[in-house]
Amino acid sequence: MRIYHNQLNQTLAKSLAPIWLVFGDEPWQKNDAIFQIKSAAKAQGFDEFIRFTIDDKFSWDELINEYQSMSLFAARRLIELEFVSTKIGDAGSKAFAHVLEQLSHDVILLCHGDRVDGATTNKKWFKSLSSAGVYLPLYDLEGKSLSMWLNRQLKHYQLRLANDGISLLMTMFEGNVLALDQELQKLAILYANQPISTEALSELIINQSKFNPFALIDALLNGETAKCVAILNQMQQEGAPVAKVIWFVNKELNQLKAMFFKLQSGVNQAQVMTDFKVWDKRKPLYQNALSKSSLANIMLAQSRLTDTDLVSKSAADFNAFQMLADVCICVFEGDELKHLSMAYHD
Repeated sequence: MRIYHNQLNQTLAKSLAPIWLVFGDEPWQKNDAIFQIKSAAKAQGFDEFIRFTIDDKFSWDELINEYQSMSLFAARRLIELEFVSTKIGDAGSKAFAHVLEQLSHDVILLCHGDRVDGATTNKKWFKSLSSAGVYLPLYDLEGKSLSMWLNRQLKHYQLRLANDGISLLMTMFEGNVLALDQELQKLAILYANQPISTEALSELIINQSKFNPFALIDALLNGETAKCVAILNQMQQEGAPVAKVIWFVNKELNQLKAMFFKLQSGVNQAQVMTDFKVWDKRKPLYQNALSKSSLANIMLAQSRLTDTDLVSKSAADFNAFQMLADVCICVFEGDELKHLSMAYHD
């Protein structure tokens, strides 16, 4: 049987299958699934836990002997198999076939590892195990699935956030659900039974984060190009993922472009701030950018950001962080830079 992580609790409440397959690269879901399965097993009298690591040196006789043996310490046992590799060969396939012939509800087999490809899931041994038990593939949480997960966790930790605060967390921690859950645990301690404003949440996250795109965006909007360069240099030294920095800058440039289009259509600046839900504390930053930059500058910066993104993925000889500095300078000095090519393709 195949289920998804959000169905695990309900599945465990119905029955405890003799075989569980938990495979995927998302660490929070994997840790949580393994914890839930072990907790459910313990609650039903599985008091002995045995663990093996499956690699090319593993002796499959150990699994067969352990599965067949009578325990001296507990009537019910859970055998955990952590797969370093799913290339188990004939010996592994035969061992699982042997286990399936003697399948017992007094022994649980919990298999887990990294994401498996279609070729692996179509192998006879994998199909046989999943048919006899439960297969739980784990996928990255993003978009709607991340939003649903976050709302469930907020209820679990009894946290009250505004919609802007939820969007902020999703943006800051996209692709790192484990870190996001740790952040929610901190918030539950700091803000027990009280609402959390988006501004307070923003300041808290910024103060705790090494990778600080918000500081870069603030400096960019304020026209502090020297500070932008310094922040980018610090990010590079700290090993910040350049793709994520590019994502944040692109998001801000898109918003500035949309704001300029609104202004050109006759909407006043105050209404633009309202339409884009700009916090009062940040309004001076946007007022500065909209007054001192221009739509042409933003378009040039976006064009160069596209080049930066391309180079970051294909040309190791170029420093994408230096190119990002050029993008930031373009926002206010585009007229001076538009005749200067970065010549990344020469």
